Amino acid sequence: MKKKLNIKSNILKVKKPLVKKITRNNLEEKVLQQTDELRIREGQLKQGANRERLSANREKLGADREKIAEEQIHIQNKAMEATSDGIFIIDTQRPNFPIVYANPSFFALTGYSKSEIIGKSYFQIYGADRNLRVSQEIEQTLRQGKSFHGEMLNFRKNGKKYWCLLRIAPIRNATGVVTHFVGTKTDTTLMKQRDLEIEEQREELLHVTRVGKLAEFVSSLAHEISQPLTAILSYAQAAQRLLKEKDPQVREILQYIINDDQRAAEVIRRLRSLLKKNKPSFETLDINEVTNDTVTLIMAHITAKNKVIKLDLGSNLPLIQGDRIQLQQVLLNLISNSLEAMEENPASHNLFVKTSLKNDTILVQVKDSGCGIPQENMKKLFAHFFTSKPDGLGMGLSISRSIVEAHDGHLEASNNPKGGATFYFTIPVNRKND
Repeated sequence: MKKKLNIKSNILKVKKPLVKKITRNNLEEKVLQQTDELRIREGQLKQGANRERLSANREKLGADREKIAEEQIHIQNKAMEATSDGIFIIDTQRPNFPIVYANPSFFALTGYSKSEIIGKSYFQIYGADRNLRVSQEIEQTLRQGKSFHGEMLNFRKNGKKYWCLLRIAPIRNATGVVTHFVGTKTDTTLMKQRDLEIEEQREELLHVTRVGKLAEFVSSLAHEISQPLTAILSYAQAAQRLLKEKDPQVREILQYIINDDQRAAEVIRRLRSLLKKNKPSFETLDINEVTNDTVTLIMAHITAKNKVIKLDLGSNLPLIQGDRIQLQQVLLNLISNSLEAMEENPASHNLFVKTSLKNDTILVQVKDSGCGIPQENMKKLFAHFFTSKPDGLGMGLSISRSIVEAHDGHLEASNNPKGGATFYFTIPVNRKND
């Protein structure tokens, strides 16, 4: 019995350390397992945190890009609104090519309001006076999806002309299809005017050269004409002496020939004097007498043109000091211009010449019922070499004003209320010789 107990006791002694060892192993395994689980969870947490940080960074980057894009769009819009060039966008997806955007400069340049432009066809905003050939060329180019570049004449809403440099370029989508056109209009009116002024100055210089050569020719020609005029005068005077006691009508005709010959010779002499830049010769003159002599000189020309000249000469006008031939040249030029203006108006027949006293000056008026003077020509009417005639030299009115101003007077022009124009000049009374 005692022996059995010892055996059992020994067995217990053996099993107790084994149980402890097994329990320790289990704990270690659990600890390792929990450690692994913690590591996995820690890794998952880190990955989640990384994903959250990455997502936050992406959101921030997207917000920054969106902000930058909005700022760029804002800057582009402000730039398009601030530029002096007219900018517009055309929608090609609709058949009438409407304008879907235009900046303020475009409205200012064309004279149209926003409601009159947006949604309207680009080809219908320039009125009936536009250049149809250029408009058709632009439309054909755009319908082919091509760019256009050229200078053209346009009309504002009020009808005023302006020149512009037009550039239109296509806008394509991702597949290459043209969806819109963007265009710019640069006002080149001032540049065009400067080019025209330069061209006019160039022509004026060439004209001055030609006139200089012409002056030399006229001076030589005047000398040559003086000789036959002297011969005509001699023959007429000789015939008058031979017919002294005979036909009075023939003698009267011969006297006319002598008078006209002497007048022509005097004109030639004064013309040569004018070309030599000599001072005019002033004498006491009756302006009515000068006017009558001038009208007599040109009467045949007036009658040939089927016109009527009516004189209204003031009575008891004071005398003036002046150069007879030069004042006759002024009157001849003004009357000739009026006759040419009346030819453009077949219904006009009457030409009026009037003299009167105005303050301390003699006023001479030449009034016609012709076509009048275009307003744009009024300021440059008396400029050197300006003419509206195809074959004109542009010197008549300029020389006439110079002659009148040399007499201390003024030469002006104005349009009549009922048509035609009036040229008028003043000469002071009681002018003394220089």
